[in-house]
Amino acid sequence: MGDFMKIEDYFESIAETLNAMTLEERIIAINTFKQFLHEQSPFREEPVDCVLWVKAETVAANDYNPNTMAPSEKKLLFTSLDKDGYTQPVVVCQEKDSYIVVDGFHRSLLGKEKKVLRTRLKNYLPVTCIRNSQSGKTDRIASTIRHNRARGKHQIMAMSDIVRDLSRLGWKDEKIAKELGMDADEVLRLKQITGLSELFEDSKFSEAWTVK
Repeated sequence: MGDFMKIEDYFESIAETLNAMTLEERIIAINTFKQFLHEQSPFREEPVDCVLWVKAETVAANDYNPNTMAPSEKKLLFTSLDKDGYTQPVVVCQEKDSYIVVDGFHRSLLGKEKKVLRTRLKNYLPVTCIRNSQSGKTDRIASTIRHNRARGKHQIMAMSDIVRDLSRLGWKDEKIAKELGMDADEVLRLKQITGLSELFEDSKFSEAWTVK
């Protein structure tokens, strides 16, 4: 308990230092402090343990997300962000000085588009970075699909394109199925949509594909 009291003694001087800074300096300092605490945290393996505030302009959409949102759902999301605030960060992968969206594209889009949100967030967005082990492009794609499928939202045509791309990058059907939460027949069905025969070279069709 004594050590904790010593830590509390530092809080006041830290607050005074932060209050003397500009907004941008304060956010950088707080982010740095959060990252330091994250490294000491017993939950440091969980990305949500560290939510950072970054300039909205540095957050960019990915080029593969098959997730779409109906106008009514987008309107409801805006209402939630406006009334409830940001209860979920945008999931990103950091690339140099920018952040590529893995999940939460519409949360990031509305945070940039809507003046009331831009003003309240001071042109920043809350983000959490995925694990370093998932930062490769194919792993990021798989992570995005898992997030989308967990909510039951994805577009078939876009999914088939992603399966095609993962296959061309060397992923076997078994790995695609495992990483994207699919069964073997679903992977084959999405491959068939692409109409590319090269994707079936190593595939074995199940009885479900036999026409009598």
